[in-house]
Amino acid sequence: MEGILGKLGGKEVIVDPAATEPRNVYKLMVAAIVPRPIAFVSTIGADGILNLAPFSFFTAASADPPVICFAPMIRAVSARDGGRKDTLRNIQATGEFVVNIVSEEFAGQMNICSTEFPPEIDEFQASGLTPVPSDLVRPPRVKESHVNMECRLLEIVDVSAKPLGGSLVLGQVLRFHVEDGWFDNYQIDPDRLRAIGRMGGATYTRTTDRFELVRPAVQS
Repeated sequence: MEGILGKLGGKEVIVDPAATEPRNVYKLMVAAIVPRPIAFVSTIGADGILNLAPFSFFTAASADPPVICFAPMIRAVSARDGGRKDTLRNIQATGEFVVNIVSEEFAGQMNICSTEFPPEIDEFQASGLTPVPSDLVRPPRVKESHVNMECRLLEIVDVSAKPLGGSLVLGQVLRFHVEDGWFDNYQIDPDRLRAIGRMGGATYTRTTDRFELVRPAVQS
């Protein structure tokens, strides 16, 4: 098989990314890096058209100031936009976006927004999700989401312009919105949030099966 260097002691498959098709490297990465939280990103284009799309390459980068990041990937190159996602193009144009956390009850509508719609399509309308005004940025929040983060663009790091390459978008959180009654000492009840995560392929995971590990203290 391409890129397979062999097995070490019959227990380990060794893969060389440089000799492997990028699509297979992608499949390996999304199967190994799990579960991945989902950034459901709402933006607005320079033309005023709303956009809403999910991204599972998503995490926090800093708490002071609060900074989150996600990475839109490059599609197969097209004449329209060079494969760049509408989300990325909108953020480049406006410098603003909102990250909405996805809960299980609207996972199906989130999945509709993963469709590669043309830029003139409003994914809020296509999915039936509800836009509500943000406080400090132009893109709306998703009403159905229980946690929203209004963000101002800090930096875009272009990692690769190749198909399946991508860019890292870093945004400073200007305002958090948490549904009333779910906020307790700056924590959110996970049983009520029912956030979902992304696995490999078309598989998702729930966050209902959990366990705790207390970080060990260093013995003096």
